[in-house]
Amino acid sequence: MILIVDSGSTKSDWIAVDSNGDQLLEKIRTKGLNPAILTEKKLRKIIKKDKVLKTNRAVVTHVFFYGAGCGTEKPKELLKEVLQDIFLNAHIEVNEDTLAAVYATLNHPKEAAVVCILGTGSNCSYYDGEVLHQRVNSLGYSLMDDASGNYYGKQLIRDYYFNHMPEDVKIAFGSKFNMEADYIKYNVYKQPNPNAYLANFAEFMFLHKDSEYTINLIKKGIRLFATNMIMQYKEELKTVPVHFAGSIAYFAQEEIKAVANEMGFKVGNFERRPIEGLVGFHTKDL
Repeated sequence: MILIVDSGSTKSDWIAVDSNGDQLLEKIRTKGLNPAILTEKKLRKIIKKDKVLKTNRAVVTHVFFYGAGCGTEKPKELLKEVLQDIFLNAHIEVNEDTLAAVYATLNHPKEAAVVCILGTGSNCSYYDGEVLHQRVNSLGYSLMDDASGNYYGKQLIRDYYFNHMPEDVKIAFGSKFNMEADYIKYNVYKQPNPNAYLANFAEFMFLHKDSEYTINLIKKGIRLFATNMIMQYKEELKTVPVHFAGSIAYFAQEEIKAVANEMGFKVGNFERRPIEGLVGFHTKDL
């Protein structure tokens, strides 16, 4: 049994297939497994809590894990050790989530492209057809992650409290979420995964896209992301497309295309959930 995992900070999708790529189990979903944020104990607890994973762990031969927080060596090795201890008979590979987005969005394996992730977090890399190039090291949700779910959650909360929302939008926002200051501070400062908590607010934008305020907010984040991340690859952008993966990108396609037109880069493919594209990639040589 081969397990392919696509993990963000909010959730992890697991798919079990055989060597032909045929699915063996119903898709499994656990909480996010970001080793840059979670402790070893918490990572183990999340995986072992799933009964299907626990029941089948002895028959797993390969685990191909792609996740947020796996872009630097220390958290990557931490997660690899946890997975190896649980899936004792398996070959384990842990890679950053950007690589999953690359494999899932390319038109063909040797295509060169700039590939972006806009989900709970955000990232951007250049793939030259063989090697992934990262020009900005991520410093996490507090300092970076422009145009991500947690970025937009933070902006929405700020606009609510600073009275920058139109009154009708503010009423709708306040009726959907608990906006008590103590509740927000508790979740942001005292609970694990504050980035995932903040990202939960982002859905509101896509349910209220009839508001000029919301459209402008989405575009503002995308412009910031494009300026800080996509434009790191100015030379490459002259000849290659920019592909996008993640739920924020998927639902903001219209706004991304508008900003791309403004800033002069070519938009390629959108993939909401990269995991399906990874199955063929990992089973073709087994």
